[in-house]
Amino acid sequence: MSQHQHQHDHSHDHGHDHPHAHNCCTGHGEQAMPQARTLSGANERAVFFIQNMDCPTEERLIRERLVDMQGVGALEFNLIQRELTVRHQLPSIAPLVATLTALDMLPAVKSDSLDADAGRDQVADYRIPMRRWLMLGAAGVAALAAEILAWTSGDESSLAVIALAVLAIALGGLGTLKKGWIALRNFSLNMNFLMSLAVIGAALIGQWPEAAVVIVLFTLAEMIEALSLDRARNAIAGLMAMAPDTASVQQADGSWQSVAASTLQRGARVRVAPGERLAADGIVVSGTTSINQAPITGESIPVAKAPGDQVFAGTINEHGAIELDVTTAQADSTLSRIVASVQQAQGQRAPTQRFVDRFAQVYIPAVVALALAVAVLPPLVMGVPFYPWIYKALVLLVIACPCALVISTPVTVVSGLAAAARNGILVKGGVYLEQGRKLRALALDKTGTLTHGRPAVTDIATLDAGADADALMQLAVSLAARSDHPVSRAIAATAADGTARREVDQFEALAGRGVKGVIDGQAWHLGNHRLVHELGHCSAALEARLQALEQQGKSTTVLCREGQPELVIAVADTLRPTSGDAVAELRRLGVHVTMLSGDNQHTARAIGNQTGIDDARGDQLPSDKEQAIQQLAAEHGVVGMVGDGINDAPALARAQIGFAMGAAGADTALETADVALMDDDLRKIGDFLRLSRKTHAVLVQNIVVALGIKAVFMALALAGMSSLWMAVFADMGASLIVVFNGLRLVRGVPRSTSA
Repeated sequence: MSQHQHQHDHSHDHGHDHPHAHNCCTGHGEQAMPQARTLSGANERAVFFIQNMDCPTEERLIRERLVDMQGVGALEFNLIQRELTVRHQLPSIAPLVATLTALDMLPAVKSDSLDADAGRDQVADYRIPMRRWLMLGAAGVAALAAEILAWTSGDESSLAVIALAVLAIALGGLGTLKKGWIALRNFSLNMNFLMSLAVIGAALIGQWPEAAVVIVLFTLAEMIEALSLDRARNAIAGLMAMAPDTASVQQADGSWQSVAASTLQRGARVRVAPGERLAADGIVVSGTTSINQAPITGESIPVAKAPGDQVFAGTINEHGAIELDVTTAQADSTLSRIVASVQQAQGQRAPTQRFVDRFAQVYIPAVVALALAVAVLPPLVMGVPFYPWIYKALVLLVIACPCALVISTPVTVVSGLAAAARNGILVKGGVYLEQGRKLRALALDKTGTLTHGRPAVTDIATLDAGADADALMQLAVSLAARSDHPVSRAIAATAADGTARREVDQFEALAGRGVKGVIDGQAWHLGNHRLVHELGHCSAALEARLQALEQQGKSTTVLCREGQPELVIAVADTLRPTSGDAVAELRRLGVHVTMLSGDNQHTARAIGNQTGIDDARGDQLPSDKEQAIQQLAAEHGVVGMVGDGINDAPALARAQIGFAMGAAGADTALETADVALMDDDLRKIGDFLRLSRKTHAVLVQNIVVALGIKAVFMALALAGMSSLWMAVFADMGASLIVVFNGLRLVRGVPRSTSA
């Protein structure tokens, strides 16, 4: 099993602008603008569920208030999960709670390092209360009635119209107005402030019905946007829900009892009935079955399991009752680590997301300045009436709302991360998800990546046409079974079907050459090419046969009777059946594939020929692999590395993206790989590259749509062809378009369209 030993600091080795910086939307990263002070003693940690944090507007407001608070170190935001993590050195989190409450964020403590019991009973509830829907419905009726009355009477400022408009604003917009006041009080130019200013301005110039319609539509847009974000949130929650809540555990008296899966400890004996999901990682000790491992590895075909095999929490027992010994507590299971990695990865912001966040920093002030200029300059310079220009400025303020632009990037990234995880591809951050599209070269280790990583018998040939190959093989197996050499173990493994072994007398290991022994009174040797030469019986024909096999990258073993060669056995590390297809797909995607192997050049060339890799390099020491990565980067650009051990660490550290093969159940690979392939299918690197390219395309589409719609309506507003309610519809439409476009990625990883 490959284990990615990729232990290095990406921010230096990879040259990444690594995401320990403010994330305007999902941020699990620390903030960068403004920069939170780094406190060496900020070892305490508090996690809050923020009920009212469902837009970048609230995240920015919280950040601006907490960043300068004494004792606060780093802030980590996760908008999708509505979580805020504060690292601090405060004696109590009371000041944090007070500040969040003053901002009307409705904070709930999920965990507090100063109080072990904090948050134990807190349950995150994302649902919008029915009362809010009813109030919004009543507000909509009142706003519509005000519009109808104003239109039929021709008086937009009658007492009846004003009363209906005020009722609509009170029922549907008090929350927005309250948030706008909080933003103004904290000197924060956010969309709630802009919308409040637009509504109040419309009322002051006598546009009461329009003020009511605008606030109702804006509130409706916010609620619909919150609901649409639930899909991205549920993509993560769906991963967490794959493990069952209970498990059948054997008690001290031998009876079986259903207990909470969260209480399972290492060593517990668990029984799993057919059709049930496994509650924990473990080793099968009784029974045989097939396990649907798709939730962990993405494999479409169930995998046969027997005593001694490893199984994972969240997978499905297809048939046959089994018993297993738990190897990890549920909180430490492979599934739990996958979920944790995906949640943490939300903060690893993609380059496009960082661009959008920086753009938003100057976008709102620029539009506010433009709106102010539109409202004031034409009347003062040209002497025209103030009213129409003030109205145009209010429309610009509504159009200025950046939510559609900023919210689209985290939804897209989270959708991509969740889709990858569901297909057995664990991506450790948005930066790698988007960077994958730039991959131009990939270096593959041979053993455990292209091959199974264990030798197996590939060729058996008798040297006498009339000899009994099965009988000779039985003798070879009998001798090989007494040796611990990998080649001998591979030969002995061919008798796993129960073939009887012969008794070997006077057994002796011949260091570096093979073994010898006496069977039924005859002396037999089983050894390598060198041993045959020492016995003096390596004929020209045998020499040619052995060299031909060795040219194919195979290790040769010869069985000799009384010194005479009788049987030739070839052993090699066998190729994975998917390796050839994987390499072909990578080449179709425009990736230069190189194999870096510590084996000799003959073996490397043989595997390269079988897989279609032209650039196959053998005799590679760790330093050679590192230099190869540098060379590939200089020639091709962004380079990735697939490695399986300590000897690959320098090369992995040098590559921009490190891949781990077969990471399921491997702590090291899950923790250190940039991209971990949960099973041994190399084709998933191609899936990852296609997903990366699609993710980037969706991000670009969303930016173009969000900015394009705003540009069109800004032009319409300046031309006097857009109204306030049309601007709100445009903003709501843009938000929904980009969110649902991003959510398309949840449907799955793009597959190859080639034959």
